[in-house]
Amino acid sequence: MSDLKNHTWIHTGERPYHCSHCDKSFTLMSVLKIHTRIHTGEKPHQCSQCDKSFTQKHVLESHTWIHTGEKPHQCSQCDKSFLQKGNLNRHTRIHTGEKPYQCSNCDKSFIRMNDFKMHSKTHTGEKPYQCSQCDKSFLQKGNLKRHIRIHNGEKPYQCSHCDKSFTNMSNLKMHSKIHTGKKSYQCSQCDKSFSHMSDLKRHSRIHTGERPYQCSHCDKLYTQKSHLIMHNRIHSGGKLYQWGQCEKFYKEKQSIEIHQKDNGSTVQKKQMDSKISDYYSLSESKTELKHIGIITNEIDNFTELKIEIKEETY
Repeated sequence: MSDLKNHTWIHTGERPYHCSHCDKSFTLMSVLKIHTRIHTGEKPHQCSQCDKSFTQKHVLESHTWIHTGEKPHQCSQCDKSFLQKGNLNRHTRIHTGEKPYQCSNCDKSFIRMNDFKMHSKTHTGEKPYQCSQCDKSFLQKGNLKRHIRIHNGEKPYQCSHCDKSFTNMSNLKMHSKIHTGKKSYQCSQCDKSFSHMSDLKRHSRIHTGERPYQCSHCDKLYTQKSHLIMHNRIHSGGKLYQWGQCEKFYKEKQSIEIHQKDNGSTVQKKQMDSKISDYYSLSESKTELKHIGIITNEIDNFTELKIEIKEETY
């Protein structure tokens, strides 16, 4: 009779068992007892292989699979398996294409609730994770942690093939392809292949003629953002900096200092006379040769590029 009574509360919505610590109520006494452990801190289910303990037995059972390596929930459509059934359910949506979490502000939908919540913040502009060392803030705590490594110089991701290390895993993965030679991204219009999707996208613009980066001062268009930034300095009369020991150019002297450290080099400071030299840059169309005057100031081994002299067509 009591089981029937408990069952009818599902239909009536009645929840006779009230928590004395908060305003939650439950249809079953057993569920109330488990809930109460949140308030008391009681965790009666202890793992025999480590010091972790849990409020519920089934959570302990799931945890023990970490020690055994068991992943009992197998995907029927691929070879992946999971510790928890919930993770399998989410994974299955990759195969079915199901995206149950729909944004009410745009047409995007998501496989996971967490991704949906994160996306929603892009509409509100909310960035709750503030860096304590600068004015940057972030949507995700993980992004803040990665950013902080810029300040403290931490590079926890070490390449197993060389002595380079990186602030985040994604950069290490991209770097590793240099050693493996793997080029997974194949152009559908020619025989070129690339290590990174972003490189393939840039390359594809050669075939499509797409130039998405528009100068706000004139009618010039570019295939790459970096080319637009370089071009904009013609209008602003800005400067570029070159470190004397390599061919790379930078917008800020600070970037060169970081580059020096990454390459394990020290620049000797010396005062020298400024001199004028020439620099020729072939444009994207490969028909215009730009003649750019360079003021080379070899103080601290920096080269300062003044890009505003003239442009000649050949």
